[in-house]
Amino acid sequence: MESLPEAVLIRILASIPAVDLVLACRLVCCQWKNLVDGAALWILKCQQEGLAGAECEENAENWQNFYFLSKRRKNLIKNPCGEEDLEHWGEVENGGDGWKVEELPGDFGKEFPSEEVHKYFVTSYEWCRKAQVIDLRAEGYWEELMDTTQPKVVIKDWYAGRSDAGCLYELCVKLLSENEDVLAEYKSETVAIPQDSDANWTEISHTFSNYGPGVRFVRFEHGGQDTLFWKGWYGVRVTNSSVTVEP
Repeated sequence: MESLPEAVLIRILASIPAVDLVLACRLVCCQWKNLVDGAALWILKCQQEGLAGAECEENAENWQNFYFLSKRRKNLIKNPCGEEDLEHWGEVENGGDGWKVEELPGDFGKEFPSEEVHKYFVTSYEWCRKAQVIDLRAEGYWEELMDTTQPKVVIKDWYAGRSDAGCLYELCVKLLSENEDVLAEYKSETVAIPQDSDANWTEISHTFSNYGPGVRFVRFEHGGQDTLFWKGWYGVRVTNSSVTVEP
């Protein structure tokens, strides 16, 4: 294929699965290696598969990583909306009557902005907390990628109170090393929702970037309680939590 124009060869290579390009095609010859390591091939694959890349600089590392991160993007939080009760949530602190899963909108509550969300977790009259620890390598984010590219780690959570009871909410997310040392941390203020609130759902978000090498785990923890100390489940409601790794 040495006689083919480079633009034609790039179009042929762009039809090959990305993993095969990196693991096999770039080993064929110097010309193919340069094309696989270059930007033009990955720009074309992004265009063909509808992956936007306007903010990505035109160099091989950025475009190749942009492609792989965009294809791999997913919510790394398991059971974010309580469809499996408390499955996948660890370090559960069940203050008062503990955590409970309820159907939206719930008593004195509001519907969630997305029709895809049907349930939420609700806290009680003493602090309730729960957490998940995400193993980034197990999810396919290899060490070199996390250490050199340091893709954005985007955290989102949704919370709401009841219109007849006040409550508190907190979110704490940590980026951890192999030995679970804290390399970066985001901790929200303690959000106080007053009694007689509108009970609307509120999104909270944070983006980690330029956090340095060594990140291997993400620890996500949230929780809350009611402020009236009523027996039952009158505390903060949480749902649709997410952790994503993005270009």
